[in-house]
Amino acid sequence: MDRLAAGLLAAGLLAVVTGALPEEAAVDATVRVLPLLVFLGSVIVLAELTGRARVFDAIATGVARAGRGSYPRLFLLCVLFASTVTVTLNLDTTAVLLTPVMLALAARVGLASVPLAMTTVWLANTASLLLPVSNLTNLLAADRVALSPVEMATVMWAPQLVAIVVTMACLWGFYWRRAHRELGGYTPPPRQVPDDPVLFRVCALACGGFLLALLVAEVPLWSASLTAALVVVVAFAVRRREELALSLIPWRLLVLVPGMFLVVETVNAHGLDSLLTAAMGSDDGLVGMLRSAAVGAGVSNALNNLPAYMAGEAAVPVENANQLLALLVGVNVGSVVTPWASLATLLWFERCRGYGTEIGLGRFMGTGLVLAVAATSAATVTLALVV
Repeated sequence: MDRLAAGLLAAGLLAVVTGALPEEAAVDATVRVLPLLVFLGSVIVLAELTGRARVFDAIATGVARAGRGSYPRLFLLCVLFASTVTVTLNLDTTAVLLTPVMLALAARVGLASVPLAMTTVWLANTASLLLPVSNLTNLLAADRVALSPVEMATVMWAPQLVAIVVTMACLWGFYWRRAHRELGGYTPPPRQVPDDPVLFRVCALACGGFLLALLVAEVPLWSASLTAALVVVVAFAVRRREELALSLIPWRLLVLVPGMFLVVETVNAHGLDSLLTAAMGSDDGLVGMLRSAAVGAGVSNALNNLPAYMAGEAAVPVENANQLLALLVGVNVGSVVTPWASLATLLWFERCRGYGTEIGLGRFMGTGLVLAVAATSAATVTLALVV
């Protein structure tokens, strides 16, 4: 990840210096990425300090106790939890705030951390189809096809359900079943008492306020995360100043994201749209929808799902609403193969690294490829049946 971040930034800056990326496009990319960088830096500091206050441990204990010692029941609860957070808030919130909960849960019940970590990252992506708020790509698509949140949910509920079911099957087959096929259950942990009740309450309220601001007040993402992070930092400065350090800031992501945007803008400036137009065609039926979904998933895993959607949207004829929604399925559900396919996955890798959870890249990409093909195909066919 360090080499990837440095390489992308170097390539992006080289494109600007050599003129391969026009100055106007570089300025536009910089303006778009600045709020994103504020969000990334602040929300990871928020999550890291909230974890140290044991808030995530308390939530994990509640989930483990609700499972009552049954691994299948715990699996269903984790799927429901991750899917609900993604649908009602957004996939980035799931990656940042739910990943520590899942990893803490693994420690509480003696379960390997990888199955719970994979549950989080896969459902952060595949459960992000239903509402405009679930994913930034959804907001762009809803605006293009003029769908209200209720109308979008009416169209996308069946593809969303199918995508979650396929994800559950892959999670159980690749991670949960293999990890515990010989174990019959676990012992629910006792209720947790926080070490510092004041710090615990402040961090819990800050996270709750952050989520409430996103869901109800509809404030900018960067503003909500920055405010919540400042509250938590002040609380730690008063209660446990020694915990505050520059290492809390996710420097790797703050280098990687600008580089990624500059590289993608450079590719866009040199003919990506014409290639996508030829690849997706103009058929608004099942074949065209499958082509659009496949192209969306492929470009997302090669570049990133947000620029993949934006470039793909420009290539889809204005009147082809079904083809556009299929593209949305591809960039959301299919972006589970490479670490950079979605910002949520990058955030998830950063959280896992912070908790010492190692995910083998080969296994991550191999199982992700199976999920991407199966879930994207099934969700797209389901969408074609309901529209």
